[in-house]
Order: sequence, then C-alpha cells, then structure tokens
Amino acid sequence: MRKILIAFDGFHFSVGAFEFARSLNEKNPILLTGVFLPQASYANLWAYADGSGAPMFVPVLEDDETAKVEANIEKFESLCVRHHIEFRTHKDYFDLALPELKKESRFADLMIIGGEKFYENQGAGEPNTYLKEALHEMECPVLIVPEKFEFPSVNIIAYDGTEASVFAIKQFVYLLPELTQNPTLLAFANHEQGKAIPFEAHIEELAARHFSDLTVSKIDLDARKHFATWLSEKKSSIIVAGSFGRSSFSRMFSRSFLTEVIRQHLIPVFIAHR
Repeated sequence: MRKILIAFDGFHFSVGAFEFARSLNEKNPILLTGVFLPQASYANLWAYADGSGAPMFVPVLEDDETAKVEANIEKFESLCVRHHIEFRTHKDYFDLALPELKKESRFADLMIIGGEKFYENQGAGEPNTYLKEALHEMECPVLIVPEKFEFPSVNIIAYDGTEASVFAIKQFVYLLPELTQNPTLLAFANHEQGKAIPFEAHIEELAARHFSDLTVSKIDLDARKHFATWLSEKKSSIIVAGSFGRSSFSRMFSRSFLTEVIRQHLIPVFIAHR
C-alpha cells in the first residue's frame, strides 16, 4: 500500500486531485493523507524567517476562514469514507507551512496537487510561485492534476539521457504500476540535427522491462516547438518528467516547456527529482 499526500491550501478543494487519488485507490488501495494549509499564511508560506532571522508572524485565521478550512476537511473525509479510502487528516500548519509540507513529503511515496486550485488566488501566471516552490522543495515525486482530465491511458516520457530523466522513469514505474500497461511513448528531442538518442540500447532495455507497449522515438525540431499543442490533443495522457527548473532538466522538456503544459492544464504531469 502506498502513502499518498494530497495538498490543499485550505480554501480551495481540488476535485481533480481527489479524483485521481480515488481512481488509484480503486485499482490498488492507498493511504491518502490530506494536508490543509491555511490561506491566511500564504504571504509567509515558503520561508522559515524574515530577513532579520526572527520567526515570522503568521496571522490568526478569522472565524469565517476557519469555517472554510473545516468545511473542506469535512468534504475530504466524507469523500474518503464514501469511496472506501483509508485516510488521515493533517491541518495544524499555522506557521512554517512549507517546511512542514516538505517534512510530510519525506514520509510519503507521492504527493498530488491540483494545479488549478493550489493557491489559485496568487496571480494569473501559472504555475504560480507557490506551486513552483512546492515542485522544487518536496522530497517525494509530485503529480500535478488539472481539474478536468481523463484518467491516463497513454504515457508520454520525457527522456534526454540524463540521470534525472531516468530516475523519473523508475519512480513512475514503482509508484504507478497501474499505468505501466498503457501504450508508452519514450520521447527524445535535441536541437542538434541528427543527434542520436542517448544510451538508446540501455534505456530501451530498461523501459521495455516495465512498459509492455513501448515506442522509443526522436522528435524533430518543429514538433518540439509545438509539443504543447500536440499534447492538448492527447487528453487521456500523462507526461513523466525529471527535475523541474533544475540544471539537469531535459533540453527539450525545459522549464518553459513544462511550465506551458502545467499553465494550460493540459494533462496530469508526474515530476520526480532526487
């Protein structure tokens, strides 16, 4: 049984994130831990202290704000009961929210976040600062889910030959074995014309052991430019990628590319880094 975290910002309940967890539980039972972060502390969410080194003040929730958080907790718990999901609820994060969430991730197999609902009030640009920081800081793989999606029937793996991209493949296989029977495209792209797929024999030897319907393919430069558009037509897919915004991240599946996929809420995105 896997322990899966599902993180809410308190006010915003992500139906998409919960539905993905529910679908996983139907295939193989999970322990689902709901983490509810207070909306009132969003301005101080990602820091331990201010510039002076002193602990930061976090506002106390007003009664109506507390009621909203409690309503979402009640909704989460009632849905878990209805769908026969074993669950835990963690909600006491009125200070140092990111460090506490990071600690939670250390003791979890996977975290699910609703890409459209996680601190959705923080500007129009997506993924917003809080979601980006969560992707950087968590100590387990993160699955970002749109509010409306089809449960994946196709896997698209971003591969560039780096340690990060191979690590993400392994984590995906270990954590989501339900999806390994899906048709799987292991895609490589590089700006250098004619460049061979790095370690092609090695990666195919590994991936073929886990994905029963595997295609390994290079993507030309034009396809690379329009990959997000292509993905928008693959409604029942999931993309698997290595580190988000780190130097080891794939040249093709770069920060700008992955940001666009997340921003458009195209399909679920599985991200893993060491």
